[in-house]
Amino acid sequence: MSKAGIVNVRMVITEEKILSNIDKVNKLINPNNKKQLVELGDDSYFKDLIESIKTYLIEYPKKKNFPISVYKAAYNLVEYATNQFEENTKKIEELIRQREKNIGLASDLKDILNSAIEKEKDWKNNVKNASSIFQEDIIEALGIIGRAKNDTTENYQDALKLVNARINNLESNLHIEIDMERIEDRSKALSYIGIEVADALKVIPAPAEEVMQESVNEVGVQQATNTYMEQTRVEVKPSLWSRIKNSKFVRTIKCLMKVKIRLDVPALPEGKGE
Repeated sequence: MSKAGIVNVRMVITEEKILSNIDKVNKLINPNNKKQLVELGDDSYFKDLIESIKTYLIEYPKKKNFPISVYKAAYNLVEYATNQFEENTKKIEELIRQREKNIGLASDLKDILNSAIEKEKDWKNNVKNASSIFQEDIIEALGIIGRAKNDTTENYQDALKLVNARINNLESNLHIEIDMERIEDRSKALSYIGIEVADALKVIPAPAEEVMQESVNEVGVQQATNTYMEQTRVEVKPSLWSRIKNSKFVRTIKCLMKVKIRLDVPALPEGKGE
């Protein structure tokens, strides 16, 4: 076999390996994957996969002959990761709304409890109105507290503990905080892809004409090339990572959650013109 033949075979194997690694990353970040890593952003296996993809993109010797299949797969990976990141925005906003609702419910339940304890004139109406909001066990406990003539009985104390426990649960929002932490961890992994892979893609020239035709229908070759360049090239248009950096997710975390975001990745790359 000729020397050129050996090189070609090695490149095919390398291309297949990188495509396989990209596929593995896609599976790891798939939200429906039950086997996805718990702490994806801090996992060395995950980072090694991303590093191999990044290295292949940057160190490929003949950029003009870069494998179209790898370019498309890498770009689609960044696109997919970015879309997943933006989905996290919606989830975070839903969790924040639920947390605020729970805090409001805790405040309302405190007021109803106090009215029952103090035997206020309208305590029964307050409990009745709360029946459409709180579960039956809480309504029964409030009734026991309101009707009790002695606050030292076991039934009274049990009812009081139950209501106070529900108030504490609503105020702490423990399950919501856990969900937020999981989403933040996934977002670290997604942002890592956005930074590393998207930044490496900018060193690769635009793919050949046939790729454009797959993405754009009934458009001239030159226009198709321009459109594809505008959509994919970091130098022409802000990278997909910019969508992550400027998304509602970061603003929501900073403004509403008052939680400091710490991404264990390099500083965000700025788009550079050629």
